[in-house]
Amino acid sequence: MIKLAANLRVQFRNANDGAPGRRFLLGKVSRGACSSKQCAKFTGGVIIAADMLGSYGSLARFRNISRLMKVNDNTILGASGDYADYQYMKQIIEQMVIDEELLGDGHSYSPKAIHSWLTRVMYNRRSKMNPLWNTVVIGGFYNGESFLGYVDKLGVAYEAPTVATGFGAYLAQPLMREVVENKVEITKDEARALIERCLKVLYYRDARSYNRHEIAIVTEEGVEIVGPISSETNWEIAHMVSGFE
Repeated sequence: MIKLAANLRVQFRNANDGAPGRRFLLGKVSRGACSSKQCAKFTGGVIIAADMLGSYGSLARFRNISRLMKVNDNTILGASGDYADYQYMKQIIEQMVIDEELLGDGHSYSPKAIHSWLTRVMYNRRSKMNPLWNTVVIGGFYNGESFLGYVDKLGVAYEAPTVATGFGAYLAQPLMREVVENKVEITKDEARALIERCLKVLYYRDARSYNRHEIAIVTEEGVEIVGPISSETNWEIAHMVSGFE
């Protein structure tokens, strides 16, 4: 982590330093915004899912963009919020991983290390009044343990067995907590079925969601990203819904 801290100023040398004439983005409107994502731990790994929609305001402008990133063989990252900021963050993390591999010392970044680094980065940018407008989830399996961590644009961070961002924090999180809290352990198949159920509910209820998504799974064997996938939907009762005109 010492090396990460030392490289922070170099990697973010173009960040706003608060000098006069610099632009302030606290009132920023995201032009390429991405909605919620759902994540859960299971026995032997972590699963993260996100749809592939990029919205321009309320316009469903881009319908085939990925928000899930394989960091290395034991870590995955998912982001919601401003897509340009996510691309910037992704570029820096990819270069960090390359630099680490070039050392050839047999070590790689753990999920906790990436999560800890992101908390410092997000808080640093927030303190300079130029935050990265993202909510990021880090999932991984390292040294026999599953890890799932959350970081938002203010640097607020925590670890939890289930995480949901955006509108999913209101609709999907209760569904995931109900399953996780009532079971000592859940299997990979149960976790995937739970995540797919959450994605379907969000597609029905969230106007910024989209029925095209990716699912990333990290286990001891490595990282697997599946998709694009579409859920089977049923709108037969739609004509019976009233009171929302």
